[in-house]
Amino acid sequence: MVSFAGAYWNLTAERLLEKLSSGREGLTQEEAVKRLKEAGPNTLKGSLNTHGLFLFLRQFKSPITLILIFSATLSFFLGERTDAFIILVIIMVSAVLGFWQERSAANALGRLLQLVQVDIPALRDGKECRIALEHIVPGDIVVLSAGNTVPGDCRLLDSKDLYTNEASLTGETFPVEKKCDQVPEMASLSERCNTLYMGTHVISGMASAVVVRTGLHTEFGAISQHLRRMQPETEFEKGIRRFGYLLMEVTLILVVIIFSINVFLHKPVMDSFLFSLAIAVGLTPQLLPAIISINLARGATNMARQSVIVKRLSAIENFGSMNVLCSDKTGTITKGEVTLYKALDYEGKEDSTVLRMAWLNASFESGFANPIDLAIKNYAPQDLAGIVKKDELPYDFIRKRLSILVAGEPSAPLTLITKGAFEKIISVCSDVAGKEGKRMPLEEVKDNLVKLYTSFSEEGYRILGVACKNISSASTSLTMEDEKDMTFLGMLLLTDPPKADIVAALQELHQLGISMKIITGDNALVAAHISRLVGQPDPVILTGAEIRDMNTEALSRQAGRTHVFAAVEPGQKEQILVALKKAGYVVGFMGDGINDAPALRSADVGISVNGAADVAKEAADIVLLGNDLKVLAQGVREGRKTFANTMKYIFMATSANFGNMFSMAGASLFLPFLPLLPKQVLLTNLLTDIPEMTIATDAVDPSLIAAPRKMDLSFIRKFMIVFGVISSLFDYATFGILLYWLKAPPAEFRTGWFLESVVSASLIVLVVRTSQPFYKSRPGKYLIISTILIVLVTLALPLSPFAGLLGFVRLPVRFYGWMSAIVLFYIIAAETAKRIFYHRR
Repeated sequence: MVSFAGAYWNLTAERLLEKLSSGREGLTQEEAVKRLKEAGPNTLKGSLNTHGLFLFLRQFKSPITLILIFSATLSFFLGERTDAFIILVIIMVSAVLGFWQERSAANALGRLLQLVQVDIPALRDGKECRIALEHIVPGDIVVLSAGNTVPGDCRLLDSKDLYTNEASLTGETFPVEKKCDQVPEMASLSERCNTLYMGTHVISGMASAVVVRTGLHTEFGAISQHLRRMQPETEFEKGIRRFGYLLMEVTLILVVIIFSINVFLHKPVMDSFLFSLAIAVGLTPQLLPAIISINLARGATNMARQSVIVKRLSAIENFGSMNVLCSDKTGTITKGEVTLYKALDYEGKEDSTVLRMAWLNASFESGFANPIDLAIKNYAPQDLAGIVKKDELPYDFIRKRLSILVAGEPSAPLTLITKGAFEKIISVCSDVAGKEGKRMPLEEVKDNLVKLYTSFSEEGYRILGVACKNISSASTSLTMEDEKDMTFLGMLLLTDPPKADIVAALQELHQLGISMKIITGDNALVAAHISRLVGQPDPVILTGAEIRDMNTEALSRQAGRTHVFAAVEPGQKEQILVALKKAGYVVGFMGDGINDAPALRSADVGISVNGAADVAKEAADIVLLGNDLKVLAQGVREGRKTFANTMKYIFMATSANFGNMFSMAGASLFLPFLPLLPKQVLLTNLLTDIPEMTIATDAVDPSLIAAPRKMDLSFIRKFMIVFGVISSLFDYATFGILLYWLKAPPAEFRTGWFLESVVSASLIVLVVRTSQPFYKSRPGKYLIISTILIVLVTLALPLSPFAGLLGFVRLPVRFYGWMSAIVLFYIIAAETAKRIFYHRR
């Protein structure tokens, strides 16, 4: 059963379970596996096809490669069998290398994602267990609580004080109450109170529900498919795409010009066509996708060793380019170990009644487990005997309050106990509890309360208010209208001190070129106190109220200068990140709460922790296995290494390779023969690619890690022109020596230039891989080994039994001397040009 097509919200729970061939005990594991095969993975992204055959066939997706295969096959049937066979073998070897790279990358990423997958509590074989979100199937019974992602479109079976956030579907930011009531068949999506939707999440309460639809068959899946929702391209991805377009333009122009002129000069048409296509293959960055994939996958693997798990590989570049990190203070700046310091009355004196009421409120709270309620319950455990919870108004980020309705004696009135942000509690109170049960109007003591609040806030305490009122025992449920005309009882003072090593961690991030900005719901006084403790003596603070009065342009100007955003509302987090991005910053956001998902998606790189709410972990690009900024700094370094090594390949592909291909194009215009046979061109391309494939393991200069970097297409274009021209100059010097000094016939010319071309292109990798003098920057072990190996193989080919098949001949000894001199002077010239090039930059 892939999905249920009918109006399931209109059916009774038992009838729906019957239609889904399920029961309240859930599915058997055997049945679940069967349904997963039928329905496919429960994801909106579509399954990433990493099947071996698919990856292998993908290596031939380039139109130029396909044309080359067709042409070689045609040559085979026209009698050019040996050459055609060799060309096809070289193409196949290149495809196998690309396939191996991409398969390794896909496998590495799959293993890493298993470490941070979102698990959903579900019933299998009658027992509750945790099932990966992607493996949830129609008919599964899921058990949800606050912070859980809804794994599919579901029908409620049981619920208690359940509220969900459906903003992703309806745009409504307020919590939506859910109940098990039956709903009319024609009810609109927002009216289906018994239905939970994929793409939403639970913000409070508990429920069990049967999954009816999964993946693209859900309401969210239909929207996703209709709008073709995609992750926005990173700057790196845009740069790679533009770089590919640049090379393709040059390639197409060269193919047309070279083929036309060679035919005009009466050279063999088929050879000219194959030669033109072979040059196109040499220019086209065929291995670039594979190189980038393996580079990013290796970077992700290295980052995993630093307890940083990458969920989206393309985020690694943004991670390395990040120059602003926004984060809440709790658990990141502070220890995240909230402690109740004191419970005080309106005069600032300790009060057991305030503590008792706060304790009851925290004990009966059924929503998302949070450190504040835990701190209250641990402060002074009390007796619940005779106290019964009647109803609850869950905490939400608009009201910033939590209300519990409790009953004591059967005939006594019910008591509504509310705790929450001090300002929000004061706003619903009309009087204050005084001594000996007396009450006084709030206005008489409000100024004194505000003074106490300000004083304690300046000392760094987080302050909650506690209030209560009696409600008629006839009341059966709470509404938000009940939260008014309450009696203010007192305040709770909570502490959460900074981490012992936070100052050093922030300094480390600063040294990496990353500035830290705190975004917190706490008031400006508390935020300023914490900011001063962690090394920012005079923080610039912007409050949520001030942000409300700003337009986007004004916020963009102010955000860069601000150190702390205080008293912000959940929706303002996303607004702040958008403003920072508009101001030109590459912004990371670190969040772990239910209300952090929108900001995590809006950031250039969303960062969460493995213990975060499901919805936050699912929205993040990167997940930290430890909630520690030092771990983050280590991950940033690995991200920058990955970016640096990826850029090295691009520099390599645009220097010697571009120069060699351009030289071949020029030489074919004045030589009476093709400078290299098509199979020799392809072999040159294959051999020069092999050292470059090890670049992911290369060492990286400290200067490339010290600061954020972005892909600069203009710099790459200049690099390609400068080093391509240098390469071509030495190629033409080689032509002159081979033709006019050594009087080389066609076979010797091709062999000599092949040796010079491959050896110089392999060795020049060691020069362009670093901005330092090449002898001061030690390359990676595998790069050195592969370079030496390719040089030896290249020198041995003309002496091997395969020389004749490849069109090579043995060269006189003097040829090797001249070729060595050219390679040496080429390396010296490239090193000199590199120093001038980087110095001017």
